[in-house]
Amino acid sequence: MPLVTFLPHAEHCPDGMTVEAAPGTSILDLAHDHHIEIESACGGVSACTTCHCVIRKGFNSLAEADELEEDMLDRAWGLEPTSRLSCQAKVGDQDLTVEIPKYSLNHAAEAPH
Repeated sequence: MPLVTFLPHAEHCPDGMTVEAAPGTSILDLAHDHHIEIESACGGVSACTTCHCVIRKGFNSLAEADELEEDMLDRAWGLEPTSRLSCQAKVGDQDLTVEIPKYSLNHAAEAPH
């Protein structure tokens, strides 16, 4: 199974973490399964940008973003060429390295999952 490395994030994953992931698992679900509380104000349906992440390694192994995700990403803070919504990016057959941005555009943070 591919390995997904979450880079250190002061709030959500201070020490960073590497976990095995079944192909087809969304990065958001994988993070939540391992108590990395990436925000998801819309509940993971590609209707906001709070789960924005940047894929630092393995970006080309992900399926391409659809038009809705691309439109949402245009609103994300700190957008980069390898940005994805973690609710839509699903693990493929290669290892990934994921960075959770320092900020997100969320007016009301939710309680942890």
